[in-house]
Amino acid sequence: MIPFDNSRLRQFRSLLFLPASNPRAIEKARTLDADLVILDLEDAVREEDKDSARAAAIEATAQGFAGKPVAIRVNSKGSPHFGADYACVRKSKADYVVLAKVDTPKEIHDARSLMERPVMAMIETPRGVLDAVAIARDAAAFIAGTNDLSASLGIPDGAGRSGLAYALQRIVLAARAAGIAAFDGVYNRLESDEGLAAECVEGRAYGFDGKSVIHPSQIATVNRIFAPSPQEVEAARRLIEAAGGGAERHDGRMIEDLHVAQARALLAKAGG
Repeated sequence: MIPFDNSRLRQFRSLLFLPASNPRAIEKARTLDADLVILDLEDAVREEDKDSARAAAIEATAQGFAGKPVAIRVNSKGSPHFGADYACVRKSKADYVVLAKVDTPKEIHDARSLMERPVMAMIETPRGVLDAVAIARDAAAFIAGTNDLSASLGIPDGAGRSGLAYALQRIVLAARAAGIAAFDGVYNRLESDEGLAAECVEGRAYGFDGKSVIHPSQIATVNRIFAPSPQEVEAARRLIEAAGGGAERHDGRMIEDLHVAQARALLAKAGG
């Protein structure tokens, strides 16, 4: 097993995907407030740009992102690009690997062994959803691949996320059972701040730790909604101070040790 700090992953709110083939996007990412930068070698990169994208990812991770952690998303194990992507990650200074279209636990095990990095698994196929519990045992985190999952399930474009409810809940449940982080999928519309905010609120209500983003304009909204509000922080502090152990009354409700643990986790996400 490759050790990693899962508590660090649980603090992430925004995961910024950007094509490793886009030097301007890479440079801009160094100035943004995304909690994790993910250099994409998969869907966002055209076939003819795959080789140059790998070289750019190696160089970008060597230069760093102003202290922010960075991941490289590689093609799935069945792709003809997987071998070259694996060699790219081994040469890079990436903190994590994001593995696309994970269907089986073996894919995570093999990727960890080959690339010597913690692997964040994209759950974006029906089989991946159904096998999520087993996959989570070796994964560092889950990322819901809502676009591919919607397509594979036959959900019409623009139909909303009601058809994904079971899959999203199963992804979070499997992640929590294994004690790993879980991140919601991307929001595709770039000019609908209200729609993005609503989906963030929904994702947080499902239990996701944060959300993937595909444009810098989405980062602030995601960070705001997935961070505890000042009111939540103050309420958590009051609860911890008031708790004396066991079941007791606080602010008009019954609390016990699990509520104290939730309050401490909230304060950790808030940075104190």
